[in-house]
Amino acid sequence: MQIYPAFHIDKKITDAADEALRKAQPALKRIDEVTDYNQQKMLAAFIHCGVSESHFAASTGYGYGDRGREVLDQVYAQALGAEDALVRYNFVSGTHALTVALFGVLRPGDTMLCVTGLPYDTLQSVIGLTGDGNGSLKEYGIHYRQVDLKKDGTPDYEAIEHAVQPDTKMVYIQRSRGYSLRPSLFVEDIEKIAAIAKRRAPNCIVMVDNCYGEFVQKEEPVAHGADLMAGSLIKNPGGGVAPTGGYIAGRKDLVESCSYRLTTPGTGREIGCTLGNNRELFMGAFHAPHVTGEALKTAVFTSALFEELGYAVTPRWDEPRADIIQAVLLRTREALIAFCQGIQKGSPVDSFVLPEPWGMPGYDCQVIMAAGTFTLGASVELSADAPLRAPWAVWMQGGLNFHSARLGSMLAAQSMLEKGFLG
Repeated sequence: MQIYPAFHIDKKITDAADEALRKAQPALKRIDEVTDYNQQKMLAAFIHCGVSESHFAASTGYGYGDRGREVLDQVYAQALGAEDALVRYNFVSGTHALTVALFGVLRPGDTMLCVTGLPYDTLQSVIGLTGDGNGSLKEYGIHYRQVDLKKDGTPDYEAIEHAVQPDTKMVYIQRSRGYSLRPSLFVEDIEKIAAIAKRRAPNCIVMVDNCYGEFVQKEEPVAHGADLMAGSLIKNPGGGVAPTGGYIAGRKDLVESCSYRLTTPGTGREIGCTLGNNRELFMGAFHAPHVTGEALKTAVFTSALFEELGYAVTPRWDEPRADIIQAVLLRTREALIAFCQGIQKGSPVDSFVLPEPWGMPGYDCQVIMAAGTFTLGASVELSADAPLRAPWAVWMQGGLNFHSARLGSMLAAQSMLEKGFLG
Protein backbone atom coordinates (compact mmCIF):
# COMPACT_ATOMS: atom_id res chain seq x y z
CA MET A 1 0.00 0.00 0.00
CA GLN A 2 1.46 3.34 -1.03
CA ILE A 3 1.38 5.91 1.80
CA TYR A 4 1.53 9.63 1.09
CA PRO A 5 4.80 11.08 2.47
CA ALA A 6 3.01 13.38 4.93
CA PHE A 7 1.98 10.34 6.98
CA HIS A 8 4.77 8.69 8.93
CA ILE A 9 3.62 5.15 9.58
CA ASP A 10 5.89 2.38 10.80
CA LYS A 11 6.69 -0.47 8.39
CA LYS A 12 5.28 -2.96 10.91
CA ILE A 13 1.88 -1.33 10.43
CA THR A 14 2.08 -0.85 6.65
CA ASP A 15 3.06 -4.51 6.22
CA ALA A 16 0.11 -5.57 8.40
CA ALA A 17 -2.15 -3.26 6.41
CA ASP A 18 -1.02 -4.78 3.11
CA GLU A 19 -1.80 -8.27 4.40
CA ALA A 20 -5.13 -7.13 5.86
CA LEU A 21 -6.15 -5.60 2.53
CA ARG A 22 -5.07 -8.70 0.62
CA LYS A 23 -7.03 -11.20 2.67
CA ALA A 24 -10.10 -8.93 2.96
CA GLN A 25 -10.68 -8.77 -0.81
CA PRO A 26 -13.54 -11.35 -0.89
CA ALA A 27 -15.37 -9.50 1.91
CA LEU A 28 -14.89 -6.15 0.16
CA LYS A 29 -16.29 -7.62 -3.05
CA ARG A 30 -19.42 -8.83 -1.20
CA ILE A 31 -19.92 -5.34 0.20
CA ASP A 32 -19.66 -3.84 -3.29
CA GLU A 33 -22.40 -6.18 -4.51
CA VAL A 34 -24.81 -5.08 -1.76
CA THR A 35 -23.88 -1.42 -2.26
CA ASP A 36 -24.53 -1.68 -5.99
CA TYR A 37 -28.00 -3.14 -5.36
CA ASN A 38 -28.92 -0.56 -2.73
CA GLN A 39 -27.66 2.36 -4.80
CA GLN A 40 -29.82 1.22 -7.71
CA LYS A 41 -32.75 0.89 -5.31
CA MET A 42 -32.23 4.46 -4.11
CA LEU A 43 -32.00 5.81 -7.66
CA ALA A 44 -35.24 3.99 -8.51
CA ALA A 45 -36.93 5.65 -5.51
CA PHE A 46 -35.83 9.12 -6.67
CA ILE A 47 -37.06 8.46 -10.21
CA HIS A 48 -40.35 6.87 -9.12
CA CYS A 49 -41.14 9.74 -6.73
CA GLY A 50 -40.32 12.37 -9.37
CA VAL A 51 -37.76 14.31 -7.37
CA SER A 52 -37.39 17.81 -8.80
CA GLU A 53 -35.26 20.86 -8.06
CA SER A 54 -38.47 22.54 -6.92
CA HIS A 55 -38.54 20.12 -3.97
CA PHE A 56 -35.39 21.76 -2.58
CA ALA A 57 -37.15 25.09 -1.99
CA ALA A 58 -37.38 26.38 1.58
CA SER A 59 -40.61 26.82 3.47
CA THR A 60 -41.18 28.89 6.60
CA GLY A 61 -43.78 29.30 9.32
CA TYR A 62 -46.23 26.40 9.47
CA GLY A 63 -44.84 24.79 6.32
CA TYR A 64 -48.24 23.95 4.85
CA GLY A 65 -48.00 22.36 1.41
CA ASP A 66 -44.25 21.76 1.52
CA ARG A 67 -43.96 19.37 -1.41
CA GLY A 68 -40.28 18.72 -0.80
CA ARG A 69 -41.04 17.45 2.70
CA GLU A 70 -43.76 15.16 1.38
CA VAL A 71 -41.67 13.74 -1.48
CA LEU A 72 -38.70 13.16 0.84
CA ASP A 73 -40.96 10.99 3.00
CA GLN A 74 -41.99 9.05 -0.11
CA VAL A 75 -38.37 8.51 -1.23
CA TYR A 76 -37.36 7.12 2.16
CA ALA A 77 -40.45 4.92 2.37
CA GLN A 78 -39.74 3.34 -1.01
CA ALA A 79 -35.98 2.96 -0.44
CA LEU A 80 -36.56 1.38 2.98
CA GLY A 81 -39.38 -0.88 1.79
CA ALA A 82 -41.93 0.74 4.13
CA GLU A 83 -45.55 1.79 3.69
CA ASP A 84 -44.75 5.26 4.95
CA ALA A 85 -41.96 7.35 6.46
CA LEU A 86 -41.55 10.51 8.52
CA VAL A 87 -38.23 12.22 7.77
CA ARG A 88 -37.47 15.48 9.58
CA TYR A 89 -34.43 17.64 10.22
CA ASN A 90 -35.84 18.50 13.67
CA PHE A 91 -35.33 15.00 15.01
CA VAL A 92 -32.28 15.99 17.05
CA SER A 93 -30.86 12.44 17.36
CA GLY A 94 -31.63 8.79 16.82
CA THR A 95 -32.76 8.57 20.45
CA HIS A 96 -35.20 11.43 19.79
CA ALA A 97 -36.70 9.64 16.77
CA LEU A 98 -37.03 6.44 18.81
CA THR A 99 -38.62 8.37 21.68
CA VAL A 100 -41.18 10.00 19.39
CA ALA A 101 -42.04 6.57 18.00
CA LEU A 102 -42.41 5.01 21.45
CA PHE A 103 -44.61 7.80 22.79
CA GLY A 104 -46.46 7.91 19.48
CA VAL A 105 -47.80 4.35 19.68
CA LEU A 106 -47.70 3.37 23.38
CA ARG A 107 -50.39 4.37 25.88
CA PRO A 108 -50.72 4.21 29.69
CA GLY A 109 -51.10 0.59 30.78
CA ASP A 110 -49.32 -0.80 27.72
CA THR A 111 -46.31 -3.08 28.04
CA MET A 112 -43.09 -2.67 26.08
CA LEU A 113 -41.07 -5.89 25.93
CA CYS A 114 -37.44 -5.46 24.91
CA VAL A 115 -36.13 -8.80 23.63
CA THR A 116 -32.48 -7.84 23.04
CA GLY A 117 -31.40 -7.23 26.62
CA LEU A 118 -30.78 -3.81 28.13
CA PRO A 119 -31.24 -1.05 25.53
CA TYR A 120 -28.57 1.48 24.59
CA ASP A 121 -27.55 3.88 27.39
CA THR A 122 -29.40 6.98 26.19
CA LEU A 123 -32.72 5.12 25.82
CA GLN A 124 -32.67 3.88 29.41
CA SER A 125 -33.72 7.27 30.79
CA VAL A 126 -36.49 7.46 28.16
CA ILE A 127 -37.92 4.21 29.48
CA GLY A 128 -37.36 5.20 33.11
CA LEU A 129 -34.69 2.64 33.95
CA THR A 130 -32.22 5.38 34.92
CA GLY A 131 -32.49 9.03 35.94
CA ASP A 132 -35.31 10.57 37.96
CA GLY A 133 -38.04 9.30 35.63
CA ASN A 134 -39.28 12.77 34.76
CA GLY A 135 -41.09 12.57 31.41
CA SER A 136 -40.25 8.89 30.94
CA LEU A 137 -42.48 6.07 29.73
CA LYS A 138 -42.57 4.85 33.32
CA GLU A 139 -44.01 8.16 34.55
CA TYR A 140 -46.78 7.80 31.99
CA GLY A 141 -47.71 4.35 33.29
CA ILE A 142 -46.16 2.38 30.42
CA HIS A 143 -44.67 -0.87 31.69
CA TYR A 144 -41.30 -2.28 30.69
CA ARG A 145 -40.13 -5.88 30.62
CA GLN A 146 -36.98 -7.40 29.21
CA VAL A 147 -35.69 -10.67 27.79
CA ASP A 148 -31.93 -11.01 28.19
CA LEU A 149 -29.76 -12.32 25.41
CA LYS A 150 -28.12 -15.73 25.70
CA LYS A 151 -24.55 -16.00 26.94
CA ASP A 152 -23.27 -15.88 23.36
CA GLY A 153 -25.13 -12.60 22.78
CA THR A 154 -27.79 -14.01 20.45
CA PRO A 155 -31.57 -13.72 20.97
CA ASP A 156 -33.11 -16.26 23.32
CA TYR A 157 -35.99 -17.34 21.10
CA GLU A 158 -37.40 -19.77 23.64
CA ALA A 159 -37.45 -17.11 26.36
CA ILE A 160 -39.07 -14.65 23.93
CA GLU A 161 -41.78 -17.20 23.21
CA HIS A 162 -42.58 -17.39 26.93
CA ALA A 163 -42.30 -13.65 27.57
CA VAL A 164 -44.68 -12.42 24.85
CA GLN A 165 -48.20 -12.40 26.24
CA PRO A 166 -51.46 -11.92 24.30
CA ASP A 167 -51.74 -8.37 25.67
CA THR A 168 -48.11 -7.35 24.95
CA LYS A 169 -48.39 -4.06 23.06
CA MET A 170 -44.82 -3.81 21.76
CA VAL A 171 -41.89 -6.11 21.13
CA TYR A 172 -38.81 -3.90 20.91
CA ILE A 173 -35.59 -4.91 19.14
CA GLN A 174 -32.25 -3.11 19.18
CA ARG A 175 -30.52 -4.17 15.99
CA SER A 176 -27.02 -2.89 16.69
CA ARG A 177 -24.77 -3.92 19.56
CA GLY A 178 -24.45 -0.55 21.28
CA TYR A 179 -21.65 -0.61 23.85
CA SER A 180 -21.65 -4.39 24.07
CA LEU A 181 -19.84 -7.18 22.26
CA ARG A 182 -22.92 -9.14 21.26
CA PRO A 183 -23.59 -9.76 17.56
CA SER A 184 -25.75 -7.24 15.73
CA LEU A 185 -28.96 -8.59 14.23
CA PHE A 186 -29.60 -9.42 10.60
CA VAL A 187 -33.03 -8.86 9.09
CA GLU A 188 -33.44 -12.63 9.12
CA ASP A 189 -33.03 -12.64 12.93
CA ILE A 190 -35.58 -9.85 13.24
CA GLU A 191 -37.99 -11.78 11.02
CA LYS A 192 -37.75 -14.78 13.34
CA ILE A 193 -38.45 -12.64 16.42
CA ALA A 194 -41.36 -10.94 14.66
CA ALA A 195 -42.89 -14.30 13.74
CA ILE A 196 -42.77 -15.42 17.37
CA ALA A 197 -44.25 -12.11 18.55
CA LYS A 198 -47.13 -12.19 16.07
CA ARG A 199 -47.92 -15.80 16.85
CA ARG A 200 -48.16 -15.05 20.56
CA ALA A 201 -49.71 -11.56 20.28
CA PRO A 202 -51.16 -10.96 16.80
CA ASN A 203 -51.84 -7.27 17.43
CA CYS A 204 -48.50 -6.36 18.98
CA ILE A 205 -46.22 -3.78 17.38
CA VAL A 206 -42.73 -5.02 16.47
CA MET A 207 -40.43 -2.02 16.64
CA VAL A 208 -36.75 -1.90 15.68
CA ASP A 209 -34.00 0.53 16.62
CA ASN A 210 -32.37 0.41 13.19
CA CYS A 211 -29.46 2.77 13.94
CA TYR A 212 -26.25 1.77 12.10
CA GLY A 213 -28.09 -0.95 10.14
CA GLU A 214 -29.59 0.90 7.19
CA PHE A 215 -28.39 -0.26 3.74
CA VAL A 216 -26.01 -2.86 5.20
CA GLN A 217 -28.18 -5.62 3.73
CA LYS A 218 -30.37 -5.51 0.65
CA GLU A 219 -33.57 -5.21 2.71
CA GLU A 220 -34.63 -3.51 5.93
CA PRO A 221 -36.49 -4.83 9.01
CA VAL A 222 -39.88 -3.50 7.84
CA ALA A 223 -39.65 -5.91 4.90
CA HIS A 224 -39.11 -8.77 7.35
CA GLY A 225 -41.93 -8.51 9.85
CA ALA A 226 -41.17 -5.29 11.73
CA ASP A 227 -44.04 -2.80 11.95
CA LEU A 228 -41.98 0.26 12.81
CA MET A 229 -38.33 1.33 12.85
CA ALA A 230 -36.39 4.51 13.46
CA GLY A 231 -32.90 5.90 13.08
CA SER A 232 -30.67 8.95 12.74
CA LEU A 233 -29.73 10.87 9.60
CA ILE A 234 -26.20 11.54 10.86
CA LYS A 235 -25.67 7.81 10.65
CA ASN A 236 -26.12 5.61 7.54
CA PRO A 237 -29.26 7.07 5.93
CA GLY A 238 -28.00 10.66 5.83
CA GLY A 239 -25.04 9.69 3.66
CA GLY A 240 -22.64 12.04 5.41
CA VAL A 241 -24.46 15.02 3.89
CA ALA A 242 -27.53 15.49 6.12
CA PRO A 243 -26.52 17.99 8.83
CA THR A 244 -29.01 16.64 11.38
CA GLY A 245 -32.31 14.77 11.52
CA GLY A 246 -33.89 11.38 11.83
CA TYR A 247 -36.60 9.16 10.41
CA ILE A 248 -39.42 6.86 11.43
CA ALA A 249 -40.67 4.31 8.89
CA GLY A 250 -43.11 1.44 8.77
CA ARG A 251 -46.83 0.79 8.83
CA LYS A 252 -48.80 3.81 7.62
CA ASP A 253 -51.16 4.05 10.60
CA LEU A 254 -48.28 3.84 13.07
CA VAL A 255 -46.23 6.49 11.26
CA GLU A 256 -49.31 8.74 11.34
CA SER A 257 -49.59 8.27 15.11
CA CYS A 258 -45.92 9.15 15.48
CA SER A 259 -46.44 12.36 13.51
CA TYR A 260 -49.08 13.42 16.07
CA ARG A 261 -46.48 13.05 18.80
CA LEU A 262 -43.89 14.99 16.78
CA THR A 263 -46.23 17.95 16.22
CA THR A 264 -49.85 17.88 17.43
CA PRO A 265 -52.86 15.58 17.10
CA GLY A 266 -54.83 16.64 14.06
CA THR A 267 -51.97 18.43 12.28
CA GLY A 268 -49.34 15.69 12.38
CA ARG A 269 -47.13 15.62 9.31
CA GLU A 270 -49.03 18.41 7.54
CA ILE A 271 -47.06 21.13 9.32
CA GLY A 272 -43.39 21.77 9.92
CA CYS A 273 -41.40 24.09 7.69
CA THR A 274 -38.12 22.85 6.22
CA LEU A 275 -36.12 26.11 6.29
CA GLY A 276 -34.04 25.16 3.27
CA ASN A 277 -32.81 21.80 4.58
CA ASN A 278 -34.49 19.66 1.92
CA ARG A 279 -31.65 19.75 -0.59
CA GLU A 280 -29.13 18.33 1.86
CA LEU A 281 -31.57 15.69 3.09
CA PHE A 282 -32.32 14.55 -0.47
CA MET A 283 -28.64 14.53 -1.39
CA GLY A 284 -27.75 12.64 1.79
CA ALA A 285 -30.35 9.99 1.04
CA PHE A 286 -28.99 9.58 -2.48
CA HIS A 287 -25.43 9.09 -1.22
CA ALA A 288 -26.43 6.86 1.71
CA PRO A 289 -26.01 3.38 0.14
CA HIS A 290 -22.55 4.24 -1.24
CA VAL A 291 -21.31 5.86 1.99
CA THR A 292 -22.62 2.93 4.02
CA GLY A 293 -20.60 0.62 1.76
CA GLU A 294 -17.46 2.71 2.34
CA ALA A 295 -18.02 2.53 6.10
CA LEU A 296 -18.44 -1.25 5.88
CA LYS A 297 -15.19 -1.59 3.94
CA THR A 298 -13.43 0.49 6.60
CA ALA A 299 -14.79 -1.78 9.32
CA VAL A 300 -13.64 -4.92 7.50
CA PHE A 301 -10.16 -3.48 6.94
CA THR A 302 -9.85 -2.37 10.58
CA SER A 303 -10.89 -5.81 11.75
CA ALA A 304 -8.30 -7.50 9.53
CA LEU A 305 -5.58 -5.01 10.45
CA PHE A 306 -5.95 -5.29 14.21
CA GLU A 307 -6.26 -9.06 14.01
CA GLU A 308 -2.92 -9.02 12.18
CA LEU A 309 -1.54 -6.89 15.01
CA GLY A 310 -2.64 -9.44 17.62
CA TYR A 311 -5.92 -8.04 18.96
CA ALA A 312 -9.29 -9.74 19.30
CA VAL A 313 -11.97 -8.15 17.11
CA THR A 314 -15.70 -8.51 16.60
CA PRO A 315 -16.93 -9.06 13.99
CA ARG A 316 -13.97 -10.76 12.37
CA TRP A 317 -13.04 -9.45 8.92
CA ASP A 318 -14.59 -12.42 7.10
CA GLU A 319 -17.87 -12.56 9.04
CA PRO A 320 -21.16 -11.27 7.57
CA ARG A 321 -22.18 -7.86 8.93
CA ALA A 322 -25.50 -6.43 10.08
CA ASP A 323 -24.25 -2.92 10.90
CA ILE A 324 -21.24 -0.65 10.30
CA ILE A 325 -19.71 -0.99 13.78
CA GLN A 326 -16.35 -2.64 14.44
CA ALA A 327 -15.23 -3.46 17.98
CA VAL A 328 -11.58 -3.97 18.90
CA LEU A 329 -10.62 -5.32 22.34
CA LEU A 330 -7.65 -3.19 23.36
CA ARG A 331 -7.06 -4.73 26.83
CA THR A 332 -6.20 -1.55 28.74
CA ARG A 333 -7.57 1.94 29.38
CA GLU A 334 -4.38 3.53 28.04
CA ALA A 335 -4.41 1.57 24.78
CA LEU A 336 -8.06 2.50 24.24
CA ILE A 337 -7.28 6.20 24.67
CA ALA A 338 -4.27 5.92 22.33
CA PHE A 339 -6.46 4.28 19.64
CA CYS A 340 -9.05 7.08 19.79
CA GLN A 341 -6.36 9.75 19.70
CA GLY A 342 -4.90 8.12 16.57
CA ILE A 343 -8.31 8.05 14.86
CA GLN A 344 -8.61 11.78 15.58
CA LYS A 345 -5.22 12.39 13.94
CA GLY A 346 -6.56 10.76 10.76
CA SER A 347 -9.66 12.97 10.61
CA PRO A 348 -10.13 15.73 8.02
CA VAL A 349 -11.55 18.09 10.65
CA ASP A 350 -9.97 18.89 14.05
CA SER A 351 -7.10 16.47 13.48
CA PHE A 352 -5.02 18.51 15.95
CA VAL A 353 -7.45 17.90 18.82
CA LEU A 354 -6.51 15.37 21.51
CA PRO A 355 -9.60 13.44 22.70
CA GLU A 356 -9.78 12.83 26.46
CA PRO A 357 -12.30 10.87 28.58
CA TRP A 358 -15.13 12.94 30.09
CA GLY A 359 -18.43 12.56 31.93
CA MET A 360 -20.85 12.72 29.01
CA PRO A 361 -24.56 13.18 29.92
CA GLY A 362 -26.59 9.96 29.64
CA TYR A 363 -23.72 7.58 30.47
CA ASP A 364 -22.80 5.93 33.78
CA CYS A 365 -19.03 6.32 33.41
CA GLN A 366 -16.49 8.42 31.53
CA VAL A 367 -16.62 8.18 27.75
CA ILE A 368 -13.99 8.98 25.12
CA MET A 369 -15.02 10.01 21.63
CA ALA A 370 -12.90 10.65 18.56
CA ALA A 371 -14.77 12.30 15.72
CA GLY A 372 -13.13 14.81 13.42
CA THR A 373 -16.29 15.17 11.38
CA PHE A 374 -17.87 17.72 9.06
CA THR A 375 -21.14 17.23 10.98
CA LEU A 376 -20.77 17.22 14.75
CA GLY A 377 -21.18 13.68 16.09
CA ALA A 378 -21.89 12.13 12.69
CA SER A 379 -20.94 8.50 13.22
CA VAL A 380 -21.24 7.60 9.53
CA GLU A 381 -18.05 9.64 9.30
CA LEU A 382 -14.92 8.01 10.71
CA SER A 383 -15.25 7.98 14.48
CA ALA A 384 -14.41 5.85 17.49
CA ASP A 385 -15.78 5.89 20.99
CA ALA A 386 -16.00 3.84 24.15
CA PRO A 387 -17.01 3.95 27.78
CA LEU A 388 -13.96 3.78 30.04
CA ARG A 389 -14.72 0.42 31.60
CA ALA A 390 -13.83 -3.22 31.14
CA PRO A 391 -13.44 -5.00 28.73
CA TRP A 392 -11.64 -1.90 27.35
CA ALA A 393 -13.09 -2.32 23.88
CA VAL A 394 -13.39 0.50 21.38
CA TRP A 395 -16.27 0.81 18.95
CA MET A 396 -15.24 2.27 15.62
CA GLN A 397 -17.59 3.14 12.78
CA GLY A 398 -18.00 5.18 9.65
CA GLY A 399 -15.80 6.51 6.88
CA LEU A 400 -17.05 8.75 4.09
CA ASN A 401 -14.57 7.13 1.75
CA PHE A 402 -12.53 3.98 2.21
CA HIS A 403 -9.27 5.47 0.92
CA SER A 404 -8.95 8.02 3.73
CA ALA A 405 -10.80 6.08 6.44
CA ARG A 406 -8.47 3.06 6.24
CA LEU A 407 -5.60 5.49 6.81
CA GLY A 408 -7.36 6.60 9.98
CA SER A 409 -7.27 3.03 11.25
CA MET A 410 -3.56 2.80 10.47
CA LEU A 411 -2.91 6.05 12.35
CA ALA A 412 -4.78 4.57 15.32
CA ALA A 413 -2.33 1.66 15.25
CA GLN A 414 0.58 4.10 14.88
CA SER A 415 -0.59 6.03 17.94
CA MET A 416 -0.68 2.79 19.92
CA LEU A 417 2.80 1.82 18.67
CA GLU A 418 4.26 5.16 19.72
CA LYS A 419 2.83 4.69 23.21
CA GLY A 420 4.20 1.17 23.54
CA PHE A 421 1.06 -0.91 23.03
CA LEU A 422 2.18 -2.79 19.91
CA GLY A 423 5.07 -5.22 20.30
